[in-house]
Amino acid sequence: MTKRVSIIGSGNAGLTAAYHFSLNGAEVCLYGAAGFDQPLKDIEDKGGIEALSELNSVKLAFAGFQKITKITRDLKEAIDFADILILPVPSFAQEPLFANMLPYLKNGQIVMLMPGNYGSLVLNKMKKDQGYTDLDITFVDAISIPWATRICGPAELAILGMKEFLPVAALPASRTQGAIAKLQPIFPLKLEAIQNVIAAGLENINYGGHPLLTTLNMGLLENFGGKFNYYKDCCSIATARAAAKMEEERQAIGKALGLNLRTELEMMNALYAMDCKTVYEVNRTSETHGKLNSAPDSSTHRYITEDAAYLLVPCYEFGKLLGVETTIITSCLHIDNAYNDTNYFETGRTLFKMGLAGMSVAEMMAFVA
Repeated sequence: MTKRVSIIGSGNAGLTAAYHFSLNGAEVCLYGAAGFDQPLKDIEDKGGIEALSELNSVKLAFAGFQKITKITRDLKEAIDFADILILPVPSFAQEPLFANMLPYLKNGQIVMLMPGNYGSLVLNKMKKDQGYTDLDITFVDAISIPWATRICGPAELAILGMKEFLPVAALPASRTQGAIAKLQPIFPLKLEAIQNVIAAGLENINYGGHPLLTTLNMGLLENFGGKFNYYKDCCSIATARAAAKMEEERQAIGKALGLNLRTELEMMNALYAMDCKTVYEVNRTSETHGKLNSAPDSSTHRYITEDAAYLLVPCYEFGKLLGVETTIITSCLHIDNAYNDTNYFETGRTLFKMGLAGMSVAEMMAFVA
């Protein structure tokens, strides 16, 4: 049986998904929206996507060259191509993309978000609010993307590594195993069922490292153009202590919601086959994360604009509902608001936007079950 998948999005993760799914034997349609279609032209000019074997004397994973079955700028064509639709896009792109997708979606399709960041809840609310209540699609949230990767030239990728497995949850959670059965033949790594899409959002490993470490190191990152090895250089003994306090807040929220969240250390060790004793050691020694010097160079980097707004804000909102103190989360958000002259408490991913406003914990868990 032919494996078919459409990739909606042509950034780092989109191109890597198109390359690796093709390498894994799938027929792939890659879609790029107007204004984001230069990578498509690069692929057309080159005849496919190349994953480099080496960059700056650093050995890279999954090297090779893959032709892509179909390249398109027509969203309907992409949606008609396959019943599995993958959106490996930043969280802020999920809603505008889905609004354009809605008229073309068909019953039985799977819409997978990488990373999810509670996106299934937001898109499910959009579906209902815009009059598509009878449209029977399955949303799937992944905790992250499978790869550490980046575009390093026209139709060229540097794949630094890949996770050992990828935790995912469907909305509703009763569909998770069925969704995994359909998705697994496409993916080059094991998909692992997680409790529900709320747990999937809370398990995103970017929660701890990205927004807080970026916020605490902003002066150096900005003044020196991000010319650092981010994980090694921005994680110090003191910043690791602060991150550990924020991790305690995430764990308290999970416990109050009745979820069994793995600690950041447990998750990082499992995802990257390590045996570190502390998160500080993870950051200082991870081969996958430490291969290349690459760090944010401004407060508008997605480590804040995405990870603070779409990971920390939901935790803040859950904390308010549950009566859980979120001192570090709240402080980080206030500083990020000042950095970017905004209000992530309003513009971020709130309970209202997730369709959870006014619900008790029991009602929320039943809603996502």
